[in-house]
Amino acid sequence: MFRAGACLGLLFLVAPVRAEPKVDFAHDIVPILRTRCAACHTNGKYKGSFSLDSRAEVLKKRAAVPGNSGASTLYKRITSSDPEERMPSKAEPLTARQIALLKAWIDQGLTWEEGFSFKATAYVAPLKPRRPTLPPGGPEHPIDRILAAYDATQKLTAPAALDDVAFLRRIYLDVIGLLPTPAEVDGFLKDTSADKRTRVVRDLLDDKRAYAEHWLTFWNDLLRNDYAGTGYIDGGRTQITAWLYQSLLDNKPYDRFVRELINPERESEGFIKGIKWRGNVNASQVQELQFAQNVAQVFFGVNLKCASCHDSFIDSWKLADAYSLAAVVADRTLELYRCDKPTGKKASARFLFPELGDIDAGQPKAKRLEQLAGLVTQPDNGRFTRTIANRVWQRLFGHGIVHPVDVMANRPWSDDLLDYLAVYLADQKFDLKKLIEHIVTSRAYQAQAAPIPKEPAGEDYVFRGPELKRLTAEQFMDAIWMLTKTAPAKAVAPIRLPDFAANVPAERRFLRAALVNADALQRSLGRPNREQVVTTRPDQLSTLQALDLSNGQILADTLARGTANLMKANPNATAESLIEDIYLRALCRRPSSDETAAARELLGAPVTADGLADLLWAVVMLPEFQLVR
Repeated sequence: MFRAGACLGLLFLVAPVRAEPKVDFAHDIVPILRTRCAACHTNGKYKGSFSLDSRAEVLKKRAAVPGNSGASTLYKRITSSDPEERMPSKAEPLTARQIALLKAWIDQGLTWEEGFSFKATAYVAPLKPRRPTLPPGGPEHPIDRILAAYDATQKLTAPAALDDVAFLRRIYLDVIGLLPTPAEVDGFLKDTSADKRTRVVRDLLDDKRAYAEHWLTFWNDLLRNDYAGTGYIDGGRTQITAWLYQSLLDNKPYDRFVRELINPERESEGFIKGIKWRGNVNASQVQELQFAQNVAQVFFGVNLKCASCHDSFIDSWKLADAYSLAAVVADRTLELYRCDKPTGKKASARFLFPELGDIDAGQPKAKRLEQLAGLVTQPDNGRFTRTIANRVWQRLFGHGIVHPVDVMANRPWSDDLLDYLAVYLADQKFDLKKLIEHIVTSRAYQAQAAPIPKEPAGEDYVFRGPELKRLTAEQFMDAIWMLTKTAPAKAVAPIRLPDFAANVPAERRFLRAALVNADALQRSLGRPNREQVVTTRPDQLSTLQALDLSNGQILADTLARGTANLMKANPNATAESLIEDIYLRALCRRPSSDETAAARELLGAPVTADGLADLLWAVVMLPEFQLVR
């Protein structure tokens, strides 16, 4: 078949090698860089114009080439035999172990803790809410008014607006995770009313089932909820699927949603329970510390993982902070362990931001959790609303206002925009659908995607508009199933699915990928196992993904079944009608004359099953199909 001969040069022989131990950035690399390199190459002092402040800086000028220490200037300089070249200069050479760690770090991909920098900052993230004053004049939409002032400051011209077809495809994929049908595209193009974009946004948000099943993926990742995997068989882990799905169907206010997670009933208790790992685990992995890590990360954008073992190397959080939050949920007195060794000190329940209020450590666990839930969601906690507003913005635009989304201590590229969205959410009584609607009805959202920057985005990031986003694994499979009518017949999620609304097109009445277990293809495309909180997925195509898409058996079998379905449903269809139908349903447009001619060659004369499968594969491999533009 065509696919077998079009592997894009990705097939290669791999000799078996012994894997090197995984290097830990925070524990293995930061201490070396801080003690041996930072004095000359960080925080404003950059000898030889070389900066170690961030990963983006290290990548410049090929100072380090991920996966190739031999081509990396950094490695060459620390191993040079020439005293004029060797670094650090005028100091003892690095030890053999330090050199080996840095070599392995580069060869293993130059991992870096997201958001970490050696560069000191005077910025302190605010805690309480702030209602910014909107700039005078300019666009009517508050988001666009704030961004018009931002563009003026940055001397930027706002990007041009999307055309109707591109907008419709983007809004469908972002709000309900599905492609529009040809009939919906045609109806939208024929509609001449000025408010048609606003109305389609409202219609999509009102499709409760489609909305819930799309955003279920976002929340399953964030709340590390799944249907199979570690802990579910032996009772060491509890699903929250039924509660979560119903909460999304009901559009439960976000503050209530979070209170029910932190101070839970039986159906929602799985999040704070975490995973009870079998056998002995590091002290930082016990369920109480998982609670502290997950609550801090998900709702505040705070990383307590390092601080669960020792005072953090990468930010200001202390071991006592992690244990104090863990003590809120503990059924026993918690002793602090530093690097897995007991300290003799006992933890007392305390909130991460004590200026907002206290937790009475003497109260029973249920009361402590009630107090914590109230502190997390109280009106004075602007960190709570900023964090979710930033996550929603990142989901829709491809880049957070604060980046990374789990480092909310970083300076936002627009304080006013972040504060405005956070206050807007609170004003709307924590209605996340209203927040989404407000964002996607702005000109900013409806603008053409910005070019991909040549250099990695760092602290000098400038907002130029929405970024290209890859379809998630679930979006990709839903689009394939919708195109080929090959969706599975049975959900594994333990929920009762509501009936489809009467106005939902027949093409969208199928079981969604979010409701079934991940297969090998979905895993390859980035669907995580959810043993850890996942707030963003990789956005770069990996070699494994390319191989699975070009030659993987699961996709090949799906397209073969889809071919049989299409040929059975259209026994008398011409080649031209099949080509046009596939392009309309996959790409929301008709094929060009050149595309039609190339597709005819694939289909054969008469049309063959292999030819139709190859055409389907060729279309779904297009970046136009795989990206949200």
